[in-house]
Amino acid sequence: MTREPQHDLRPTRRGMLACTGAACIAGTLAACGSGGGTAAVAAGTSGWSKSAAGAAATGSNAGSSGGAGGSAKAGSSGGAGGSALASTGEIPEGSGKIFTSAKVVVTQPAAGEYKAFSAVCTHMQCVVDQISNGTIDCPCHGSQYSIKDGSVVAGPAPSPLPAQSIKVSGGSIYLA
Repeated sequence: MTREPQHDLRPTRRGMLACTGAACIAGTLAACGSGGGTAAVAAGTSGWSKSAAGAAATGSNAGSSGGAGGSAKAGSSGGAGGSALASTGEIPEGSGKIFTSAKVVVTQPAAGEYKAFSAVCTHMQCVVDQISNGTIDCPCHGSQYSIKDGSVVAGPAPSPLPAQSIKVSGGSIYLA
């Protein structure tokens, strides 16, 4: 006589965790797509500017070559079309400034040397929220990046912040 396998219809621990995880992901994605611009909200691609989305699409190793692709010297000729992101006076030497709406961080690691990186953490895509002691810091899980080249100083970030192209002209900084 052959016995049919018994099927237990009670939820398993694994099933409940999977369902809860799926609900959390769905909620996070819904929040990301709402267009919220605060640093505490994970950035979804629907809210990114073209330059930040393009930098993320170029690969996770962008900017790891020492930051040459995302730097500009004060006095560089030729401004970009459109409005300036900031004036050079707004970016403190040895620190920087985060532009949440543009998802860009501009730093000045040395006098007259300006660098730009995506403000979206490479770990879980949170927007970085502060610059202190030579690092760009993410509030979500503690990742820290160098203001010099965007490299990871402290994890869990798996890769550097992608470099952004900027131009410095007439005391103004433009996204290129």
